[in-house]
Amino acid sequence: MPQAVFVIWLILLCIIVVAIVPLAIVLLHRTMRNAQAIERYFAEMAEAGTGIVNHVSHAKALEETIQLATAILGVAGNIKQHTATIKETLARRVNT
Repeated sequence: MPQAVFVIWLILLCIIVVAIVPLAIVLLHRTMRNAQAIERYFAEMAEAGTGIVNHVSHAKALEETIQLATAILGVAGNIKQHTATIKETLARRVNT
């Protein structure tokens, strides 16, 4: 093989070792740092999402409490009505 081929190979090898490999290492390092930052952001978002879910579950419990209170009010109204009937019945028995 002619010596020109060896010189070209040597020049290309030097360019690869001196320029391309360090550039690839720098770019890979940047990519790794960005991936780690994204991972941290996802961890923060997961923590915030968990907090939101916990707060929303309390809101659901409050909604259930309101529904139960409404039902209790209806029952209390029925009890009041029946109490009035019982009172009248007892009053009639006492008077007779």
